[in-house]
Order: sequence, then structure tokens, then C-alpha cells
Amino acid sequence: MATKESTYTDEQIAAKLTELPGWYYEDGWIRRQYKTDGWPTTLMLVNAIAYVAEAAYHHPDLAVTWAKVWVKLNTHSAGGITDKDFALARRIEDVALWRPSGAPLEGTPNKFVRGGDTK
Repeated sequence: MATKESTYTDEQIAAKLTELPGWYYEDGWIRRQYKTDGWPTTLMLVNAIAYVAEAAYHHPDLAVTWAKVWVKLNTHSAGGITDKDFALARRIEDVALWRPSGAPLEGTPNKFVRGGDTK
């Protein structure tokens, strides 16, 4: 029988979120909003999040509109926020906001994906 994963306290969550700017804790979930430059980029972002979530076998709740994606994470089986949530949030953040740092990749000239408001 699998043991239940350890969950973080509200204070521990607040401390861990300092490592994830833009993420915040509300109603039992760690959350993040991303803004995009339109529908095609929104769908690309959703697919990128889905890819890393499936590879991790830990799945966020997503809310999707024309130029925004909201991500919510918690570990249902543990009844709170666990290391899985922080690890996946970090991976999502790295994928969503990655940009080339120079040659040979120049990066898109579009607004693309950027961090949204924290609420």
C-alpha cells in the first residue's frame, strides 16, 4: 500500500512560492495565470502544459480563454500541496516562459506567452 505524500502548511507554501514568482496560493491550490498574444499561442501553451503534465503523470486543472491560461495545482490523493505540485509548477514555468538567449535561435518577435497577473 502506498504511503500518503506529505503536504505543506500554508506558511511552507508561501515560502516555497517565493521561488516561483507569479504563482500564488488560494483555496487549496497553487495557481498561475499566463497571458498570450492570441488563440494559436494559447493552444500551443495548453499543449505544452499537457505534455509535461502527462510526462510527469501529475495533472493540473486548466481554464482557457482566447488569450489567457490559468493553471491550478494540488495533489488530490494527498489532500493538499506536495512536492509534485511545486516540481510541476517549476517545469510549466520553465517551458511556458522559455525564450532563446541568443544565436543561433533569435526568438519570436511576437508577444507570445508572458506571465499574467497573480490574481
